[in-house]
Amino acid sequence: MREREIYSDLRIFPPFVVRIDGRGFRRALDLLGFEKPYDERFAHGMADSVEVFFRDSGMNPLFAFTFSDEINLFFCEIPYNNRIEKIDSIIPGFFSSALTIQLNLRNPISFDSRVILLGKEDIYRYLVWRQAETWRNHVSSYGYYTLLKSGISENEAALHLKNMKASDIHELVFQHGINLAETPSWQRCGILIARETYEKSGYDPVKKKEVKTLRTKIVQQWNTPIFKTDEGKKLISRLVPY
Repeated sequence: MREREIYSDLRIFPPFVVRIDGRGFRRALDLLGFEKPYDERFAHGMADSVEVFFRDSGMNPLFAFTFSDEINLFFCEIPYNNRIEKIDSIIPGFFSSALTIQLNLRNPISFDSRVILLGKEDIYRYLVWRQAETWRNHVSSYGYYTLLKSGISENEAALHLKNMKASDIHELVFQHGINLAETPSWQRCGILIARETYEKSGYDPVKKKEVKTLRTKIVQQWNTPIFKTDEGKKLISRLVPY
């Protein structure tokens, strides 16, 4: 029956991104009483799960970008002989359990996963695209929950929002005391997680002198710049090592 495993030899070659999205989150998260449309506890749970992945998964992503219940992991190498079936099963499985632990969830959650082939020149464009989606999600989420607070039903809010322009949503939310341009950066621009090299001083007992070594640490950047700006472009160029 081995010949029936017709997808087992599908492979992808770097660079590529693995994007995972949450499924069934609403029911599990409602029990925790999270604030709507954004709760910093949930955002920390997502970012901390990414950090656990960097540290404990045995994989070596270049960096990650996350917003809402989406995580994008960028790779230039990966184990399992680049087999897509392995990548698309192990990574979302890891995050399902990691986030469950981070948030102490009682109800099961899951992520779906897809692998996107990128050339070096595509990485920046991909990030700009996902950050644009971060902003769209930010605007629509605030609009949706503002409408719910006005007393209409979920279906009515969704239908009403579907027919509204972004500028109208901005005005609606502003009338309720929220300026979308002044909400926290992590809500508008997403969170970037990467390894950072730093210099550490120490003492060499053999040479009997102070020495400096290079170490790495995992850094969560909650004030991610807009990738279209010069600052954002420089940041991405530092993260992509070729």
